[in-house]
Amino acid sequence: MAERAQAAIFQRMETRRIIPRRAWPSATIGILLAALAMALPARSEEAPHRHGLAMHGEPALPEGFAHLPYANPAAPKGGALRLGLAGSFDSLNTMAIKGNAPQAMVPYIVQPLMMRSADEPFTLYGLLAETVAVPPDRRFVEFRLNPAARFSDGRPVTSADVLFSWDLFTTRGRPNYRTNKAKVAKVETPDARTIRFTFHSSGDQELPLILAMMPVLAAHATDPEKFENMGFTPFLGSGPYRLDEVDPGTRLSLKRRPDYWAKDLPVHRGLYNFDTINLEFFRDSNTLFEAFKTGLLDLRIETDPTKWREGYAIPAVEDGRILRETVPIRAPKGMTGFIFNTRRPVFADRRIREGLFHLFDFEWLNRNLFAGIYRRTGSFFDESELSFRTGPVDAREAAILGAALEGLPAEIRDGTWRPPAMDGTGRDRQVMRKAVEQLQQAGYGIRDGRMVQRETGQPLAFEIMVTTREKERIALAFADTLKQVGIFPTIRLVDSSQYWARVRQFQFDMIIEGYVVGPSPGQEQGNRWSSRAAETPGTLNWAGVRSPDIDRVIASLLAARSREDFVASVRALDRLLVAGHYVLPLYHVSDRWVARWKHISRPATTAAYDFLHDSFWLTPNH
Repeated sequence: MAERAQAAIFQRMETRRIIPRRAWPSATIGILLAALAMALPARSEEAPHRHGLAMHGEPALPEGFAHLPYANPAAPKGGALRLGLAGSFDSLNTMAIKGNAPQAMVPYIVQPLMMRSADEPFTLYGLLAETVAVPPDRRFVEFRLNPAARFSDGRPVTSADVLFSWDLFTTRGRPNYRTNKAKVAKVETPDARTIRFTFHSSGDQELPLILAMMPVLAAHATDPEKFENMGFTPFLGSGPYRLDEVDPGTRLSLKRRPDYWAKDLPVHRGLYNFDTINLEFFRDSNTLFEAFKTGLLDLRIETDPTKWREGYAIPAVEDGRILRETVPIRAPKGMTGFIFNTRRPVFADRRIREGLFHLFDFEWLNRNLFAGIYRRTGSFFDESELSFRTGPVDAREAAILGAALEGLPAEIRDGTWRPPAMDGTGRDRQVMRKAVEQLQQAGYGIRDGRMVQRETGQPLAFEIMVTTREKERIALAFADTLKQVGIFPTIRLVDSSQYWARVRQFQFDMIIEGYVVGPSPGQEQGNRWSSRAAETPGTLNWAGVRSPDIDRVIASLLAARSREDFVASVRALDRLLVAGHYVLPLYHVSDRWVARWKHISRPATTAAYDFLHDSFWLTPNH
């Protein structure tokens, strides 16, 4: 009788996909879950539970590994790390659509089920979830929680908390959570330590890993009704830090928890070594740089080549108190550029977008402003095996592209396409003539010194919205060339909060933004380029891409079972995006520029695919 009653409770929970809080107090549910944990065995007969999960192939680290390769388990604990960030913030909730929140809550305060290794393309190891079970066809994923996992108030992390978080994110969170919900047929919690997600169909290689990275909130300390408007109220978390101080929009201070439950787990050994992490926000990038040079900040990842080349000629560098390093990163270099909002009539015609490609003078900009230090970006996955520029379409790609292959220009099919290049004078008439010819094909022509639509006389005009002085400088350089063919864009500099509020609602003509790419592109590509995302505010499909061919290739990417099929799918996506001229590429550097004060130490080995300060520590005697 008791077993049937317990089963009925969990069936009710599963049907509603959320703990029925009004009917059952959280304490009662916890008792019932604990009882079931002892009474019912976890279901794992279809797949064995393991310590890690890789997108393709096997995890590089064996069960029982000591620590991550880029962590120093002997690193001393203590001291403070002071970091500077550009911009501001008006919320702490990165999981909600509303607000501009810093990336500080996850994983410092709120933790995911599993932790990603920055030394492998896409592999996760156990954190809140001690183990994971996935069958070969990936039709479900089952997590078994670590019995030691605790929230900062001492209460255990249970499957009820995971279920609560899932329901909350998929009803009130960002659009990508709702997309995942449509793929899940049912969620089961047979006991307090086990939760299983069963999918409508098999074959999505990445979905189990995406669910494994879902942050877990405390059901007993999170009000769903206030989730989207929490302001500066922090979550109760299970992570290594707690929020100590917050100065809205200006400063966050995190304090390391001495009672952190996972400090000796292999995935955390040698990480999170500072007692305090202070995040200082600066609206002006020059002020941020000066704060670093004067010792108010400890670490800086430099993105400005002019500053890297000229700005560090200071005594602290010359006498060795500030160390400068070039750190190689094996991940694709991604895409930063002028993003056309194709929802706007002015950019709806691909020929207009292609014509404007010829009017960005990278060669002049790189030579005169950046001393030739940048490389021109020509792929969404540049400098990696995932780029279409590695070679022509092969049989695998042809099968994935299908009929779309015939519509691709020859230079994109054979991998020889490069962005238009000017002679660097700032007045390359030959290239500009090509731009004018392209615009003429779209129905425009120059009349009285302005590029206008021939039938209506309407000028070709648009606004470039930016939020930093650096981006404003790039936009002004672009505008100087545009003016030579009668195009006079408006450049609008707005504050960070207003900027992101408009971007989330796609209320812009053109912006300068970037898409960071990891070594294993996946579901985020749908959030950036799918037709569904184009209609959903809050996604990163800023360009408004709506293409059945792109939708189909993204589905192929997610379903790829082998690394070879996966690479072919990403290259096919790359070709379609480049051919669509949705983003006018800017430039990149191949390595990461890092400057740090000498009292900040790092391991001798850095991660292959990212640069992480979580493995740093305070040099002894400082």
